[in-house]
Amino acid sequence: MNVFGIGLPEMILIFVVALLIFGPKKLPEIGKSLGKTLKGFQEASKEFQEEFKKEAEKIEETVSMKAQLESSKETEENVVNSSSTEKNS
Repeated sequence: MNVFGIGLPEMILIFVVALLIFGPKKLPEIGKSLGKTLKGFQEASKEFQEEFKKEAEKIEETVSMKAQLESSKETEENVVNSSSTEKNS
């Protein structure tokens, strides 16, 4: 088991040190608040990822629209140029 780069022996050592420092009565409260903090961080991270994806999709859509407009503009110019060339002949 490897969580955040910390193996099982290191986690046990951290738990024992925390138990000695804070005592058995205070440790569950600290664990609960730490869990809430981690959950909040995960939710914020997920929200950030979703917003990033939405913005990336908007940018991609804008770029594809611009490419389509440029393509249609080039096609229109080619038609106009070929028409004027035929008239001059």
